[in-house]
Amino acid sequence: MGKLGISIYPERSTFEKDKAYLDLAHKYGFKRVFTSLLQVNDDKEKVLSDFKAVVDYANKLGFEVMVDINPELFDQLNISYDDLSFFNDLGADGIRLDIGFTGAEEAKMTRNPYGIKIEINMSSGTRYVDNIMSYSPNVNNLLGSHNFYPHRYSALGYNHFVECSKQFRQYNINTMAFVNSHDATFGPWPTQDGLCTLEEHRDLEIATQVKHFVLTGLIDDITIGNAYASEEELKTMSESFFAENPKIKVDCLDSITEDERVVLFDNLHRYRGDRSEYMMRSTMTRIKYKDLPFPKTNTPDMVRGDVLVDNVGYGQYKGEMQIALKEMKNDGRVNVVGKISEDELFLLDFLKPWSNFELIENN
Repeated sequence: MGKLGISIYPERSTFEKDKAYLDLAHKYGFKRVFTSLLQVNDDKEKVLSDFKAVVDYANKLGFEVMVDINPELFDQLNISYDDLSFFNDLGADGIRLDIGFTGAEEAKMTRNPYGIKIEINMSSGTRYVDNIMSYSPNVNNLLGSHNFYPHRYSALGYNHFVECSKQFRQYNINTMAFVNSHDATFGPWPTQDGLCTLEEHRDLEIATQVKHFVLTGLIDDITIGNAYASEEELKTMSESFFAENPKIKVDCLDSITEDERVVLFDNLHRYRGDRSEYMMRSTMTRIKYKDLPFPKTNTPDMVRGDVLVDNVGYGQYKGEMQIALKEMKNDGRVNVVGKISEDELFLLDFLKPWSNFELIENN
């Protein structure tokens, strides 16, 4: 099972606030912490002792702490890639290389005596991981994580994300990507329009971002890039990540009946495998509720994302739930009872035939 993560930035906050955030994330089953040590500007000893205090507290709660660093920091702190004792002393479980070396160094670093994990950048689209693999790393200590992008419109496009992620998947390397909190106010740098991996996620609810990553099947761990997410966001993120089945939001129309509401929201739906280009069918509801009336109510022509229940005019199909995938004419036998919420419409592309899903009412 993958893990959920949060990000903390000790040099831009206080120990008390970080501690409270760690406690909250722990409550909702989060297991990873991402933090960055990209520059040590002030008094080196003070920065490192403040940093260590937070890392120690996270370790005490059972978090796995990954520290983001760049090669310049190795020079600045006088650390060599073949001696990772500094990070062991810091209490880090792993280090993320913001910018990598040549491949040989990374492979060597995975064979350190402390079991420190080496997390490499997944977003560059080069053959970087193939290069590291050619130097025979200890794959158990090698992880991949995508970047996050504080500048609006600069994050990854979906196709590039898929290509990069598949490179890591082929070696069974653990993968991680970032989602964006809308209640968080800061990241590692002064400027930020949120901190996400995929540009299309930037303005979506955090739960929707998570559902998308889960449905791609390409990402093991998901981390919130900015701090601090609200308790509500941590809760809905956890629910979406650990849910047995994806839950897709529906905006109900005023015409929906109580019986139709039961069909939509009180059932586990299965996307029928002999699929049509026009609709996703969940056929068990017509058997389960065959004795209910389902009178004709609202029957306009249908567009993609419309949630449908066949009415009494459709004979043996009465009570079947469907989701429209493209435009269809309505001859009066199909009630349009709701619409997949605009922000989750794209998730229909990720539901696979024979997979289960649930519908939930959008507040």
